[in-house]
Amino acid sequence: MNNRDINTNKMFFVTGAAGFIGYYLSKRLLDQGCTVIGIDNVNDYYDVKLKHTRLEGLDPYENFTFVKADISDKAVIDELFKEYRPNVVVNLAAQAGVRYSIENPDVYMQSNVIGFYNILEACRHYPVDHLIYASSSSVYGANKKVPFEETDFVDHPVSLYASTKKSNELMAHTYSHLYNIPATGLRFFTVYGPMGRPDMAYFGFTDKYFNDEPIKIFNNGDFENDLYRDFTYIDDIVEGITKLIPRTPSGDVQHEVFNIGNNNPEKLMHFITSLEKALSNALGKEVEFDKVFEPIKPGDVPRTYASTERLHQAVGFKPETPIEEGLQQFANWYVQYYNLAEKKEEMTR
Repeated sequence: MNNRDINTNKMFFVTGAAGFIGYYLSKRLLDQGCTVIGIDNVNDYYDVKLKHTRLEGLDPYENFTFVKADISDKAVIDELFKEYRPNVVVNLAAQAGVRYSIENPDVYMQSNVIGFYNILEACRHYPVDHLIYASSSSVYGANKKVPFEETDFVDHPVSLYASTKKSNELMAHTYSHLYNIPATGLRFFTVYGPMGRPDMAYFGFTDKYFNDEPIKIFNNGDFENDLYRDFTYIDDIVEGITKLIPRTPSGDVQHEVFNIGNNNPEKLMHFITSLEKALSNALGKEVEFDKVFEPIKPGDVPRTYASTERLHQAVGFKPETPIEEGLQQFANWYVQYYNLAEKKEEMTR
């Protein structure tokens, strides 16, 4: 399967279109000539200006329609499906973040559970060719067996966010079984890149540096047993999704789940030094973070490591962007987006 298999005559319905992955996926589909209906409630979980910047990047496309709406509003979602009759639905709208789910659980239930239920109900009443939805690597919890495989036991989530994502997989399986909805769940592994989410570590560390603040590293300063993460560059995520769109699950239950990760976990400290180097290149000046070490936070998991064998067998693709390359792209964008050129000159004088 390859991107040419996508039928550009089909109507695509992308939720979370103002979000990080939603924006890049919508742009890729639009560039290929597809018609996209983008939905987002543009909430203020993080800088709304960044969400508007993403939407401005989609505005020029004549085949893009944006609807400001919340997927937890059942009547609105039902009306949109009735009006547009989408062929392919990609549900990327969700309340993200592990730590925030401890502080504000209500929004997770509203968006991730009720919102996804509304999408499933709409797909039931207005049948679609394929429903693709975002799950998360967090469903693996504190599993010690690595790399994580889709067949692993995932009934011990360690955060409410992870629980809602596991719930999505169960709900999709049930609706697929009962109503023959072809559905594919995607377990994303730490997605990063330009225009990413400011609540993610690489973005937050960069913000701290420019605000002359120390970064907090939640590993107790234990370098021997350092945390590690499977960081996945945004282009690889979008490539994986677009390759899976034309591949509808078959069988008695038309539901599948895939990891989309880099299959190459990086130790947290290597990730940090790589980010320092990327920012040094972008600024033309050596960058070193002021580091404070603290205990791991509740809900965090010590390691994520994706097996991408199932994805590769299905569509002949696996993410491969090196962390150094991806972080350089992010650093270059960050310096440009926040107009740091003048500050760069001052720092090099």
